Parts: sequence; C-alpha cells; structure tokens
Amino acid sequence: MRGKLNQIGLIALGACLGVMLSLNFSAVAQREALSPLPIEELRSFTEVFGRIKKDYVEPVEDKKLITEAITGMLNGLDPHSAYLDQDAFKELQVGTQGEFGGLGIEVGMEDGFVKVVSPIDDSPASRAGIKAGDLIVKLDDTSVKGMTLNDAVKKMRGRPNTQITLTVVRKNEQKPLIITLTRAVIKIQSVKYKLIEPGYAYFRVTQFQEHTGETLATAIQNLYKQNQGPMRGIILDLRNDPGGLLNGAVAVSAAFLPQNSLVVYTEGRAEDAKMRLTASPENYLRSRGVKEDYISRLPADVRNVPMVVLVNGGSASASEIVAGALQDHKRAVIMGTQTFGKGSVQTILPLGNSTAIKLTTEIGRAHV
Repeated sequence: MRGKLNQIGLIALGACLGVMLSLNFSAVAQREALSPLPIEELRSFTEVFGRIKKDYVEPVEDKKLITEAITGMLNGLDPHSAYLDQDAFKELQVGTQGEFGGLGIEVGMEDGFVKVVSPIDDSPASRAGIKAGDLIVKLDDTSVKGMTLNDAVKKMRGRPNTQITLTVVRKNEQKPLIITLTRAVIKIQSVKYKLIEPGYAYFRVTQFQEHTGETLATAIQNLYKQNQGPMRGIILDLRNDPGGLLNGAVAVSAAFLPQNSLVVYTEGRAEDAKMRLTASPENYLRSRGVKEDYISRLPADVRNVPMVVLVNGGSASASEIVAGALQDHKRAVIMGTQTFGKGSVQTILPLGNSTAIKLTTEIGRAHV
C-alpha cells in the first residue's frame, strides 16, 4: 500500500512539474508563436524525474536533479553557455573585477575535457608552462570526463599554498604531462605598459575587465608624459588575453580609432542582441562610477601613430574583436599566430536565487 501511495505521489509530482513547466513555457510561447510547446518532451522529462525519484539506487534531492537538468541543457548548446550556481556566479563577478584565488588559467570545455584558453600572466599556471590549447584530463587522481566546467573550476581553486596535480595532454607531445601547481591569490593587472625606447610605447592588455579602458587611457597619458613628445610607434600586446567584458574591448579599440568608427556588430535572435557598437562614449562608459569620457582626453596623434598588434592562440573573444577592428580599419598590422577563434558573445542572465545562466546570445562580427 505504501508503495502505491509513493507511486501516486510521484505521478502527482510529475504532473505538477508538468503544469509548472507548461506555465513557464507558455510565456516563452507567446513571444515565439511559431514554436509549439514541446508537450511530449516535457512529459518525458517529468516521467524520467519520477522514475529517478522512485527507482534510483539511492535517494536524490529534487534540487540536485533540477540543477543537473539545467546544467545539461546549457552544456549541450555550445562550449561557452553554462549554469552558474551561487559560488560560480560570485566568482565570475569577482574575476571581472581583478582578483580571485586559484591557478591562473582561463578555461573552457572541449569534448568533455577542460581546455586551456590561456594562462594568466605571472600566475602559477604561466610559471609552470601551461599553454593555450592544453587539454586537462585529470585533476589529482580524478578524471575530468563527466565533470561540468563549474565542478572542474571549483576543484582547481582552493586555499593559497595548497597543491594540485594536473594531467595535461598537449599537441605534439607523445605522453601526457604531469604538472603540480601551488595555488595562489591571483591578482590580474589588466594593463601593463612601458616605454621600450624613446618614441616607442608598449601596452599589454591581459584581460578585459570593468576598468580596462580607463586604465589604458591613463597608461597612454603616462607614457606620453614620460616620452616628452609624440610617439613614433605603438605595440598593443593581446597574446594570451582570453577576453572579458565587451565594453572593455570597445574602449580599447576607441583609444586608437577615430570617434564613431564601427568596432563590432552582433547578431542574435532577440532584437536587443542585434547591436552596432562604435567607438563612442555610450558604448564604453558602462563601468560603475565612471562618468567622464577618458578617451576624449587622449593625445590626438595616438590614433595615427604606426601600430602593431600581437596575438597568438591564447587571444580569444574580446581580444579578437579588438584585433579585428584595428585590422579592418587598417589602423594596425596584426602579427603572431592564429587566434583562439571565439567570436560569440555571452550574456549573464541572473536568476532569482543568486544563481545565473551564461548564455550565448550573439555572434560578434568585426567591421568589414
């Protein structure tokens, strides 16, 4: 009798879930009248949910099942969309502001393994020789196959001065590499700069953060003062720059392009995903607390000085947008190796429980 009651309860739970899902999906269906509600698939989902609750070898919390289902939906879309639980969402917010704890690697997923987009400058990963394109197949003695990206990142992060061993597969290496790293507090200095010799300025952008545009503008002004005259050449180093905030990429481009030049346009299904971002203040003055147009204070000739942009396989996303814009406007010569090849834009969509989804909403196109 108890078994029958449990079964009835699970069926009722499945039906209830189906109703709630239908209500949520109906709002979406109103916006996309051409997409019919997938009733049969939703029934299958609730049936599987009920079966797991009834027949799985161990009890499973409802929250875990729903979270894993959401994670699976997003992971199945593309390598860059993801579900961010409370910890991952918080870490993302901290990371774009310039400091976090861990190994200093920008990573993604490829074929079920963790792929290194690029090591961060002056981090344990860069000092240990981790390279863009490396595939991490084991963390200590645990295979990453079957892990979500969030789970792998959590395992790689930890208290400073603790160790983790990575098993890395690298192109043209016959055997996996075993690399032991010591975790540290990673402080990202997004812009570095120096005067190579009189008249020649070097700027290194390591990541596009909240205040990268403002920091670069200050760096340009400092080197012009140090040089005590106009520049004869500029190097912009975007090697191993994994990207970051889109408005940061627009700001860096705006520093070297004529005002209102097209930097990038984006395409997507939603109307607000279709944008044309130009080198104008409304497209880069988006950082909190920044109101003054710092680009307008730059020396006028910074937009005309001969310029070289350095890229490599670790240059991804926002750094590819900057390189593409400067090349397409014939503003700079691009030198280096083939870039990573991530031309999509992810939007962070917060949910009501301090979690979020990172969803690919736009495809970025450089000006042509």
